Amino acid sequence: MGEDVSMSSLEQQLHADLTDSIRARDEVRSSTLRMALTAVKNEAVSGDSARELTDADVITVLGREAKKRREAATAYDDAARPELAARERAELEVLVAYLPAQLTDDELTALVADAIAETGADSPKAMGSVMKVLTPRIAGRADGGRVSAAVKAALSN
Repeated sequence: MGEDVSMSSLEQQLHADLTDSIRARDEVRSSTLRMALTAVKNEAVSGDSARELTDADVITVLGREAKKRREAATAYDDAARPELAARERAELEVLVAYLPAQLTDDELTALVADAIAETGADSPKAMGSVMKVLTPRIAGRADGGRVSAAVKAALSN
């Protein structure tokens, strides 16, 4: 069986790492990578027709999965279930390794300022146009809530 050329390079990396983690009998890593690859495959076949995913698409899927782990860990902490929270955080660590480095507050502030200057936004009402310009530039490097809060704060001043 030849290599599937329709896979993005990040997806190929996930498959290779899954094989390595299975060989190493790393249960958390292999189950997390299986879940991530399933989410990627589901994304590829969602909608009207199947499509090939780019690395950016795969990063979006992995970012969504990481967010689910973060939220689940917090929920388990709140429910006094530390063992389940620890499992979610272990899975999160595996996923984060495939995501681009997160923006620092200063980097985010600079990107927000550039987007506001570019759009000419001057009030919180213009938040949508700023987010439209900003979202592709951030691409998985910052949580949407964090970006939204930064834009809101900058437009309120």
